[in-house]
Amino acid sequence: MASVMVTEQASRRILVLDPGKGVWDPAADPGVVRWAFSPLGDRRYADLEPESSWVYPSEAKVRRHRGRILVLTTASFGFVGVVEWPGGRRYWGTAIGPGDDLFNPHTAEILPDGNVAVACSTGARVRLYAASLGPRATRYAEAGLKGAHGLHWDRRRRVLWAMGDDELVAYEVTGSAARPALTRLFADPLPVAAPGKSAGGHDLFPVAGRPGRMWVSTSAAVFQYDKARRVFVQDFAGVEEISRKGVKCVGDDPRTGRVVTTVPEPGLGETWWTTTVSLHRPPGAYKLVGGGIYKARWWLPV
Repeated sequence: MASVMVTEQASRRILVLDPGKGVWDPAADPGVVRWAFSPLGDRRYADLEPESSWVYPSEAKVRRHRGRILVLTTASFGFVGVVEWPGGRRYWGTAIGPGDDLFNPHTAEILPDGNVAVACSTGARVRLYAASLGPRATRYAEAGLKGAHGLHWDRRRRVLWAMGDDELVAYEVTGSAARPALTRLFADPLPVAAPGKSAGGHDLFPVAGRPGRMWVSTSAAVFQYDKARRVFVQDFAGVEEISRKGVKCVGDDPRTGRVVTTVPEPGLGETWWTTTVSLHRPPGAYKLVGGGIYKARWWLPV
């Protein structure tokens, strides 16, 4: 079974955890942590001022790019980083308004040319940085998107999918690697729970083994988006347990079919935290002792 990667906001770390243990207690059993990342105290990220920008890590994705395994991560107070695994070397990084919630980077994605897209939810925009120019490159193109939360690069269609509060948008990437540009191709409205309500688009992630589909979570439910038909469906196995309110992340393991999700639980330090990573097909759970988890992903470099 694949390891589980979580954005652990209570300790301000990205953790990759042992899937063979139902309870993760790093203080009592350090061996449950297979890998960890934090830019705090790391001179390679000092210019990004992580003491103020690395607050509430909100995303962790693992990607394979030109023979390297990279972890893409963002934090709500402005930090965006692409980190080489396992050594933690900086592929690229920036800080978008550290200490200011104007932009709130919520997720990131790397493109085949090495450039990096960032979704800024409060800033209502998608930025595409010319990260291929080097670890501290600052040039970018951007497009407005209300409540930008999700990103996914579609290798087959060669489009950048982005999800906001109310719509799923396909962008064409034009220009050059050094001077990229974003062109909006089309958009489909997200399903809403009631007329006049915002859908509250949240997580966007590929369905493993089904390149024609993507997972979509909104404030009210979980769907899959059929790219060919441009429709949101709930015809997937386990929908009765997977689809519920407030799902912050969703993804499946192609080898086992197991689906991982997180939803907030009451009584923790922040209203969006949980100590539980939920499993589906079959149902189960992991618990992180003392945790403040936001998202969880299977460790599956793609």
